[in-house]
Amino acid sequence: MAHGYEGGRLDLPFVGICTFGKYPLQLDWDRIEADVAILGAPFDLGTQWRSGARSGPRAIREASTLFAFGHSGAYDHEDDITYLPAGTTRIVDIGDADMIHTDTEQSHANIELGVRRILKAGALPVVLGGDHSINIPCIEAFSEEEPIHIVQFDAHLDFVDERHGVRRGHGSPLRRAAEKPYVTGLTQLGIRNVSSTAREGYEAARAMGSDILSVRQIRKLGPEAVLARIPEGRRYYVTIDIDGFDPSIAPGTGTPSHGGFAYYEVLELLDGLAQRGRVVGVDLVEVAREYDPGGVTSILAAQLLLNFIGRILHHRTP
Repeated sequence: MAHGYEGGRLDLPFVGICTFGKYPLQLDWDRIEADVAILGAPFDLGTQWRSGARSGPRAIREASTLFAFGHSGAYDHEDDITYLPAGTTRIVDIGDADMIHTDTEQSHANIELGVRRILKAGALPVVLGGDHSINIPCIEAFSEEEPIHIVQFDAHLDFVDERHGVRRGHGSPLRRAAEKPYVTGLTQLGIRNVSSTAREGYEAARAMGSDILSVRQIRKLGPEAVLARIPEGRRYYVTIDIDGFDPSIAPGTGTPSHGGFAYYEVLELLDGLAQRGRVVGVDLVEVAREYDPGGVTSILAAQLLLNFIGRILHHRTP
């Protein structure tokens, strides 16, 4: 179907239905025909301090329309590559998993179902959180897939085993992932300063196959050396907590932590990752519109995802 300028419509960002990147909406999960499918997971019952991440999917979708007008792809003059070219890019937005208030178990089950339907269709799931606990059902959806290596961008280790019986909060997703037999290892990037995980959690993470680097360590090593530490040729699942970025550029989150990443630091690592192996799943979590008065956090999330998706698809092409 013709879009944008070529179709006779200007279709500015504030016009039309607000899907991710203004890509087609497909609410029938049995009819997903795409290379990438976007799923919203507006769940924040796993937070331990400030709620609000349930607004993340809507905020990211709205921000993503800024990068959608024209439908001519995204030309990067530094790379001399047009990412997400019109006519060959197949992306659909499949809406949100249904959330059941106060019911973590069923809400997580609904998220898992959505990711499983995307995988069944042969598409790349890109999940918009929601707090970081939504990563738990996302990883559980890969139980019948080939093994995965998880790469995390985050201020916090998120390796808490249990607190007062709670095992599926936003401080535990990487611990739950490490327990899965089909998760071959973890690379945890950006972890810094006072953390939500105690010392024994760090010791457990390393014992369970995790490589942990802070922002300062990553800057000292450089992107090539960091990428060299990640097992090559694997199937990567990438989980991005927006608080991995410095709050000077990402204030709209429940647990901001100073000393975080700048935009290009993360993009360079994501680009290298897309060339080093096959990215088979992505989630971006913890965007909270309520703490983002200028909308800069949502814009950062949308811009990063669109650039990452573009690079994933480009590097998959012979």
